[in-house]
Amino acid sequence: MTLTNLFGRKWRLVLSALLICIVISELAYCHKDAREQRRRPGRKAKPGKPKLAKAAQKGTLGSKAKPKVKASTQAQALLTQVINRGKFIKVEEKISVHVGDALELRCRGKPVQWGVPSYLEEDDDGRLRIVQHERYGVLTLVNTTGADTGEYTCYPMFCEDTDCRKKYDKAAKVFVFFPDPQELFVPSSDYYEVIQLRTNWPTRLPCQVTSPAANVTLHREFPPVEVAVDGTEISFDVQKGFTIHRPRPHHAGALYCVASLGGLRQSSTKYMLIYVNYPRAPPAPVIQSSSSSLAAGDNLRLSCTVMGERNVAVEITWEYPGQQIGRPLYTLESINPVGGGSDGQQTQSILLVDEVRDVDQGAYTCTAENLQGSKSVSTTVKVLPKAKPPKP
Repeated sequence: MTLTNLFGRKWRLVLSALLICIVISELAYCHKDAREQRRRPGRKAKPGKPKLAKAAQKGTLGSKAKPKVKASTQAQALLTQVINRGKFIKVEEKISVHVGDALELRCRGKPVQWGVPSYLEEDDDGRLRIVQHERYGVLTLVNTTGADTGEYTCYPMFCEDTDCRKKYDKAAKVFVFFPDPQELFVPSSDYYEVIQLRTNWPTRLPCQVTSPAANVTLHREFPPVEVAVDGTEISFDVQKGFTIHRPRPHHAGALYCVASLGGLRQSSTKYMLIYVNYPRAPPAPVIQSSSSSLAAGDNLRLSCTVMGERNVAVEITWEYPGQQIGRPLYTLESINPVGGGSDGQQTQSILLVDEVRDVDQGAYTCTAENLQGSKSVSTTVKVLPKAKPPKP
């Protein structure tokens, strides 16, 4: 055998061994894959995700914040409008219903109580019907008119045994307009309405219209002029009317509103505005006596003084021992400006008791009252026996 033949045979053996190893490896791999398929029938192998990424994804979903809902929005969700027999829509802050159509509102709660415009509270013609079901209350108003325009409120109730009270913070409100082509203003039986202008309180002129589309202006009767509405001193809201935020004496007088829509123009009830200077606080009277003790037969003088704001009325009244026997009251009243005559005033009442007697001994009380309240102060007077004249 030659050397070349020997090396050729060895190379063939090596190649054969390599091929056998490759075949054995392929068979082992196929066997393993078959076992995996038997374990998970019908599933295909998916590329695995890194555990860290999966954990991060879970954290993101778990920590997703729900949008916060305001309390007023949550309360409003209790109230729905029923239309077309079984179709429900959530109501907004204000809605419009055609005159003559029925208004049906449903409010979730067990039980609930309803608030309606004052006109309907006095109406007893059967148009308004309120029914409480197991989980909700229903308000139904039929044969509607422009006069029904106003605010409708649902109050969920909190009950303990037979005692129930309204949850005012959970109340759901809706302002309902009933546009009337013939009546732009909500009808009123009053031709004049008297309204006080208070220095420390905003004043409202309702001027309530039946349609939110109406254009409303404010007018003075004498002299006839349109009143400027700047949004600061005077503002307008279609649901509330005109508001005078800081009433002053020049706002007093006869005012009325004018509404126009399309070709229709109408005037409202007239409002007689009377300016009243309200005090900032109740009065603080000070009482003084000419003497805390005096002899019978002497004259007594007591004063009650109140320092207050200019043009603020203060009423002063007295209680004294002589009232019990009908002893008449003698007083002197005075009002004088102080602080240069522009800032404040002094109101004073002086009680005079002539020739005091034993019955005049006791407590003297002065009570001062203004529009913000009243306060009383007292002092005690002692009557001594009349001194005997010396013997001659």
